[in-house]
Amino acid sequence: MCRMRIVVTGGAGFLGSHLCERLLARGDTVICMDNFLTGSPRNVSHLLGCPPFRLVECDLTGFVHVAGQVDMVLHFASAASPFDYLRHPIETLKVGSIGTLHALGMAREKDARFVLASTSEVYGDPLEHPQRETYRGNVNPVGPRSVYDEAKRFAESLTTAYRTTHGTDTAIVRIFNTYGPRMRPYDGRAIPTFIRQALNGEPLTVTGDGSQTRSIGYLDDTLDGILALADSDFEGPVNIGNPTEMSVLEIAETIRDLASSSSPIHFVERPVDDPAVRRPDTTLAERRLNWRPRIDPVTGLRRTIEWFDAYLHGGRERATTRR
Repeated sequence: MCRMRIVVTGGAGFLGSHLCERLLARGDTVICMDNFLTGSPRNVSHLLGCPPFRLVECDLTGFVHVAGQVDMVLHFASAASPFDYLRHPIETLKVGSIGTLHALGMAREKDARFVLASTSEVYGDPLEHPQRETYRGNVNPVGPRSVYDEAKRFAESLTTAYRTTHGTDTAIVRIFNTYGPRMRPYDGRAIPTFIRQALNGEPLTVTGDGSQTRSIGYLDDTLDGILALADSDFEGPVNIGNPTEMSVLEIAETIRDLASSSSPIHFVERPVDDPAVRRPDTTLAERRLNWRPRIDPVTGLRRTIEWFDAYLHGGRERATTRR
């Protein structure tokens, strides 16, 4: 018997598709909504024969309706990589604002719990390190990254307003750099880029001098944290990420070693407003959700490299990959 009927917006994306799988595996009914701007039906094609799963092509900035009971809305619709949101700036802003408004409206109408997938990017180029949920951030509102950063900051504000004004049961999760299978090799993020380059024997393109840091969390740990929040009564915001901090150069070198690659390191220009540091303080998640990451970067990166190797060299042409 199904536990809940859950809407996942952006459910055909990297993170959303794995979330749909996890929900189905535990017995929930899932309605996956996606406009396939950056997600792909391929990510959930294996779920289409599962009766509790339904895929709906839908643009959240337009009319949105789901018939019948809905117990939870997990709002994951958004471009998430710099390559994507810089290519689709208006769409990114619209889904963070109008799309969030419509998703919240659905949750309010259905008396459902609403979980917003926010991001560590709300902290911008942080002046506080590590970043706690109480930190208000250092974001350039007119810089190129603002289309994503400010869309998520607005989405957090709107989510909070629905909670305080309408009594909607909401929660906010701030997701730090997450990686794993189903990332697109050409999505522009550091880890899939380094893995693709290492497996193909290409130079690894490290931005700046590579000293900027990131805290990378494996997919399974991130999903555990998201579901722990969704199933709780906690409103957040709460950081979900791995507090193990690595420099970008260290990440590149680790991937090269794990891939048994001889690719050279090639330093390229660092993007505008690229954060110098990133590391979550996960004390709140540990205390309120009894959550902490379990998978170390080497283990997670090895699993991800194995998937990419099969994807890139297992009969699929790179030309079929979204660019």
